[in-house]
Amino acid sequence: MLNITSFGIFHTAVALVAVAFGLIALFMHGEIGARTQSGRLYVWLTAVTAITGLFIFRHGSFGPPHVLAIMTLLVLAIAYVAERSSNTGIARYVAVLGYSLTLFFHLIPGLTETGTRIPVGHPAFTGPEDPTLKALVGAGFLVYLAGAAIQVARIRRSRALAAST
Repeated sequence: MLNITSFGIFHTAVALVAVAFGLIALFMHGEIGARTQSGRLYVWLTAVTAITGLFIFRHGSFGPPHVLAIMTLLVLAIAYVAERSSNTGIARYVAVLGYSLTLFFHLIPGLTETGTRIPVGHPAFTGPEDPTLKALVGAGFLVYLAGAAIQVARIRRSRALAAST
């Protein structure tokens, strides 16, 4: 079978729902933000995903997935504080790009855990160091960078419009 516990299934289900809400927020509003319902659900479910991930020890000890969970919580907190503090200056960029970065963070364990388990008996990747997996994560990061550039341009355009009126 897939060698996943009930807790792991819960963690994965919450993560998948979080990603769905993140994508909805991104496509509906051009960004993820806690001021929209889909964005707020994304933020909270991503926090739950990161927290539950801290209690999963598939490989026996604290490791890179736990570091990623802590990084996710830190970036979420920084983005949330930036979003609440001001909608001007650098805070807007920190919030928008921070929330989007956590969406990329979901990709890493999502690809790793899925690809090292499926198809059952002959998984797509040999492990976290598999070159194909690393290439896919790298491609995902390039997609994040492209999306971040689009978001920065969108923020700049909205500021230019506001300044001209």
